Order: sequence, then structure tokens, then C-alpha cells
Amino acid sequence: MCTAMYTSAQYLGVRDLRADLATHVRRAQVGERVIITIDGHPAAQLAPITPMGEPTIDDLAAAGLVRRPLRIDRPNAPTDLPLLPIDVTPDRVLADLRGDPPRRR
Repeated sequence: MCTAMYTSAQYLGVRDLRADLATHVRRAQVGERVIITIDGHPAAQLAPITPMGEPTIDDLAAAGLVRRPLRIDRPNAPTDLPLLPIDVTPDRVLADLRGDPPRRR
């Protein structure tokens, strides 16, 4: 069994699933997600009947709402950026950052 590249879900080959099915079903019952692979490719998942907490990328991908990223070596998007109004020009943003007084038009 190897750890998934994108989330905390566990990838498991179909042979390993057959060998210890009851254990893996119990894992899904307590909230763990198990992705079943055939020839190394994800084919199905075992998961709790009702998702616990916020949906994960696995939930969204299983529902067909998102596609997994093709590359995992890219950094996450910054989360501490200030929110700016849409109609602000770059000149005004730079002036605000520099502390310049506002211009009259």
C-alpha cells in the first residue's frame, strides 16, 4: 500500500483489497478513504457513506467536479494577498504601496 500523491487517501491494489477486504471496509467506515487501483491506475474508492468535514480533492474528483493537477511540484497559491477592488489601476496600487498622496483628476 502506498500513500497517495495528492491527499491522505491510501492507494491499494485490487489484489491487496481482496486479501483483506473486511479490514479496508472498516477503515472506510471510520472515515478513511481507500483508492482501489487496477494495474496502478485508480479505478474506484472505498469511503464513508457520508463525507466527514469539508470535501477533499478526492471527493471532488470522484464527483467529476475537478481534475487532479498534472504536476505536484508547483507551490501552493499565496493566501495572504490583500483583496483589491477590481477597478483599481496598477498605477494606483503602486502609489498606495509607495505611500504617495492620491492624485486629483
